[in-house]
Amino acid sequence: MALPDLTPAPLDRAAGYRLLDELAGQEVQDKTLRGLDELAPGFPDWIVTSLFGGTYQRPGLELRDRQLVNLAALAALGGVEPQLADHVRNSLRAGLTREQITEVMVHLAPYVGVPKALAGLRVVAATLAEEAPGTGAGA
Repeated sequence: MALPDLTPAPLDRAAGYRLLDELAGQEVQDKTLRGLDELAPGFPDWIVTSLFGGTYQRPGLELRDRQLVNLAALAALGGVEPQLADHVRNSLRAGLTREQITEVMVHLAPYVGVPKALAGLRVVAATLAEEAPGTGAGA
């Protein structure tokens, strides 16, 4: 069976790790990725390569916009507080202000429900409290 003629979706492993370093820093990578690799060898590399070296590399959205989408999706999903906290920090590094991150959660309330918006706000508040006041653009 012949494969359909599709546009290639290149994956750039090195670009993925560079972007992850820009967003999360080496310390987070070491702590998070190494622990996950011990549990599920190869899985963290697949995540970084396919997500940060693939999806994030696509044209059409700026990094800041992608972070807005991530915040909304993770808050709507619920039950993924560690990932939401990571993306709050990533969003600061991508140029969102504390106020904009908070407003994302408020804006979600009529769409995903007040309980999920409140849960998202709790994660945002706790994460921002951990971050130094000067962290991120406009903070």
